[in-house]
Amino acid sequence: MRTRTRHSDPDERWLDAVVHAAFFLLLGSSFVRFLTRDAGGARTGWVVALFAVFCLLYVLGRFLAPAPPSGSRPTRRHLAWLGSVSAVWVVLLALAPSATWCAMPLLFAGLHALPPRIAVPVAAVLTALVVASQVRVAEGALNPNMVIAPPAVAAVATAVMVHLQRQGARQRVLIEDLVHTRQNLVVTERRAGVLAERQRLAAEIHDTVAQGLSSQRMLLQAAGRVWRTDPDAAREHVHRAAEITSRSLAEARRFVHDLAPADLADDTLPGALAVLAERESGPGLTVEFRLDGEPGRLPERVEAALLRIAQGALANVREHAAATRAALTLTCLDDQISLDVADNGRGFETDPSRASSGPAPDSARGHGLPAMYIRAAQAGGTLTVESTPGEGTVVSAAIPLAPQASVPLSPSTTPKEPVL
Repeated sequence: MRTRTRHSDPDERWLDAVVHAAFFLLLGSSFVRFLTRDAGGARTGWVVALFAVFCLLYVLGRFLAPAPPSGSRPTRRHLAWLGSVSAVWVVLLALAPSATWCAMPLLFAGLHALPPRIAVPVAAVLTALVVASQVRVAEGALNPNMVIAPPAVAAVATAVMVHLQRQGARQRVLIEDLVHTRQNLVVTERRAGVLAERQRLAAEIHDTVAQGLSSQRMLLQAAGRVWRTDPDAAREHVHRAAEITSRSLAEARRFVHDLAPADLADDTLPGALAVLAERESGPGLTVEFRLDGEPGRLPERVEAALLRIAQGALANVREHAAATRAALTLTCLDDQISLDVADNGRGFETDPSRASSGPAPDSARGHGLPAMYIRAAQAGGTLTVESTPGEGTVVSAAIPLAPQASVPLSPSTTPKEPVL
């Protein structure tokens, strides 16, 4: 992370400008006072030279030994400059008490650059020298303000500067924590995005490529069993496998381009579901499609989600349910659209704690129901599964038609339902 220097902060540039202006104003005022009230002695030349050296050191320090960034340790060069200019001021103060008030800019410069444990003693020493100088040149009765005013002003300045330093330190800690938190958030969001994309890819592959390959395998196995005894049936199985290959290839191409399902490219959702029911019907399984109401124009994400849910549910019916009949029912209401996939197959126990040791789904292919739950949730709807052993299964997806925010699910929040 790039660190900002103190000169890149507009507020600190403004403070620098005020401190420097005050220094030159007080230095000029002190020099004029010396010339008008204290000049004329043998040491006048030395005092004028010290004023010039004092001013030159201050100016050179601005360029050759700048103060470190706020919160950073002062450099050796800056400490050497601060010591040199303070030493010249002490000598000048001893020769010309009119230089007393030049201590104020030095006080601010020292407090601003030094840590509090060093700045406070430095401020105390400078204040003591100012008081001693004023008392030394006082005439007549001692004015209490000469003793009280400098410490009071120095105490206020010291308290303000130390408070600002500590406040700045706390702000830097908070900013560093905020930057660290934002970096962690970016990493977390990136990881969540990767997991969500993996989940989407798993669901897409399960609903397209995997189902197509599974159907092809079953058809080719069936063709192999009757190849010698019934060549016509074997050729029919191979022909259907070739058709599934063509559809799977089209789905894969659209999947690569992140487009809608191929069945929805040139058809509506009811038409695509009717085609799906006809396609899944075959020897041993009859699939019917029923439409209740008129769906009208639906969002693409809703159509795609319902079609994918129907494909997944029928794949489970074909591979696991041992059913002879199945029905796809699309029900269109004013505020929601629902899809029911019912079969008369073997069913299963929906409560895992009560499941028997009967046939279990292939654990290596556990993407069916989780993928359906995710698709329904991402479309803003819900999915329910009702099944009883020996009495079939009903998978119901309901999606409201009013605009709702989709609910992305991570793998850790996938509903723990039986996997078909």
